[in-house]
Amino acid sequence: MSAPTLASLGAGFSNEAFGSQTVFRAVLQALSHPGRCIALEHDAQTPAVGHAASAAVLLALLDSDCTLWLSPRLAASDAGVWLRFHTGCTLVNDPAHARFVWVAQGDALPALQTLAQGSDTYPDQSATCVVDVAQATVTPVGAAGAWRLTGPGIQGVTALAVEGLPEDFAAQWVANHAAFPRGVDVLLGTAEHIVGLPRTTRAIRTAAHAGCEPQPQEA
Repeated sequence: MSAPTLASLGAGFSNEAFGSQTVFRAVLQALSHPGRCIALEHDAQTPAVGHAASAAVLLALLDSDCTLWLSPRLAASDAGVWLRFHTGCTLVNDPAHARFVWVAQGDALPALQTLAQGSDTYPDQSATCVVDVAQATVTPVGAAGAWRLTGPGIQGVTALAVEGLPEDFAAQWVANHAAFPRGVDVLLGTAEHIVGLPRTTRAIRTAAHAGCEPQPQEA
């Protein structure tokens, strides 16, 4: 694609302070209540590639001290230029060196264990991974193929139906959850909603087909 010009880039929040605060509160709500689908209201003119909610999250969270890695579809679009212009973030070529990672729907998700894990002393220095998915909806507990979530911020059990995560995500999440307080926090993004999956959340995926014997996969 041709290099975008500044004039062709979409605008950020019309009111930067208010827009950032509104989105930031939504992110806090999503991470404080894992599995909830949180509507994201904003007026930013987000890039054509990548889900709008994910773009707005990064627009609110990034600043000039942040490093960002983009998956191939996003890296080939104007998403990086848009975020760099509006936030001053630094784009990096290696996801292991990024504090934030954005993965477009359909692109491969870097192995969570290869991303910045933080340390026992400074767990906040880990990566936050924003993953575009086709669908993320709350569903009845026990629904076929749903994620059964428990942990801090969840009253009892909640179930989430997600379309767009890699097949090995369950195994990756087992290791990520077990590494606490180190580990990666994940935000799932759709066009208009986000869902938080902090490293403190425990998840079990139910069998993919109703009527089969349950074969939960811990995540």
